Amino acid sequence: MRLTLVRHATLVVEIAGRRLMVDPMLDAANARGPVRGTPNELANPLVELPVPASEAVAGVEAVLLTHTHVDHLDAAGVTAVPPGVPWLCQPEDMADLQPVGLQVMPVPEGAPVTWEGLTVWRTGGEHGRTEEVIRGLAPVSGFVVAADGEPTLYVAGDTVWCDPVAHAIATHDPDVIVVNAGAATFLAGGTVTMEAADVRAVAEAAPRAQVVAVHMEAINHCVETRAQLAAAMADAGLDGRVAIPADGDVLTS
Repeated sequence: MRLTLVRHATLVVEIAGRRLMVDPMLDAANARGPVRGTPNELANPLVELPVPASEAVAGVEAVLLTHTHVDHLDAAGVTAVPPGVPWLCQPEDMADLQPVGLQVMPVPEGAPVTWEGLTVWRTGGEHGRTEEVIRGLAPVSGFVVAADGEPTLYVAGDTVWCDPVAHAIATHDPDVIVVNAGAATFLAGGTVTMEAADVRAVAEAAPRAQVVAVHMEAINHCVETRAQLAAAMADAGLDGRVAIPADGDVLTS
């Protein structure tokens, strides 16, 4: 299995001879306004893609979409992904995706779907620390992807450390876990994605897994940097188990 971090939460996953894209957010730098109500109101995305969007999506055969917030799916992502590929998504997002002509494949709760030799489960999460924030930003999902002879991948999506994440780890025993870090922060409500303490909790709950932390330094409300997370992981003795790739980096398992 190969993982390529494109930018933010956008990944290319090569597994069992298939090429998937996670959360295609492919706008050019500064194409849209900031996430409001946050400490750092700058135009988004903060940085350019490491490669042209056309190169990033080349050969993509399916999309895993955790949710439809604009930092996970934008207009450039909709138009750049090859037409006709299936978009595996949470059922609640079908109403947004079908009208723009996407071929949606909803993944139900508690039951996997199979596609081209892959088995995909949808997992839960909590996109915030309080009930009010969690309800306001819901629904969000993650995915577990498995195939014969390949490491099992868990993409947690936009969530903090919580019972649904712990349940996914205990149930699926993943080999590789991708977490959305960056401590995405609102002035009211606090952080809504993982910060260093959450990433540490994931690594400690899955002691044999490789943890990959993404979702940093590309969107204005993500305030914890790669360097800060790396320092925290080193302090916890986890720097060998938590990979923090730069945009464009490729990891193999």
